[in-house]
Amino acid sequence: MLVQKLRLQRGWSQEQLAAVSGLSVRTIQRIERGNSASLESAKALASVFEIDLSQLQEVDMPAPASNADEAAEALAFAHVRKVKRFYLHAVQYATVIGALFAINLLTNPRYVWAVWPALGWGVGLALHGLSVFDKIPFFNAEWEKREAEKFLGRKL
Repeated sequence: MLVQKLRLQRGWSQEQLAAVSGLSVRTIQRIERGNSASLESAKALASVFEIDLSQLQEVDMPAPASNADEAAEALAFAHVRKVKRFYLHAVQYATVIGALFAINLLTNPRYVWAVWPALGWGVGLALHGLSVFDKIPFFNAEWEKREAEKFLGRKL
């Protein structure tokens, strides 16, 4: 979590941090998800962030006083990742559907078949967006809380 925080404070993407540190993007992703970094990876990251290796390792251990803050940050980062995945989904949709319409118009302009994948995928994209931005009244955070309480038989 600290690596992600330091990276975002500098305004870097995971790809930029990977390039500067000499690590792979996949390694950066794993470390940011909470997996432990190898000593070599930790040294490279400490060097890039210009901090002592012990500071990098100490802060990765959650302190009891900051558990609420860390939990809030983890939720915020998880939400940002969901929004990012939705935007990437939207870009993929626009690119692929645009290409399908171009192919359709070049090969058979009398019958517009590309509208069918556009509609099907478009419905999926719309549902994805509604769920990411909590516009669907079911399957959102409140629903999850109610279901967890129902399962536990008590309030959370």
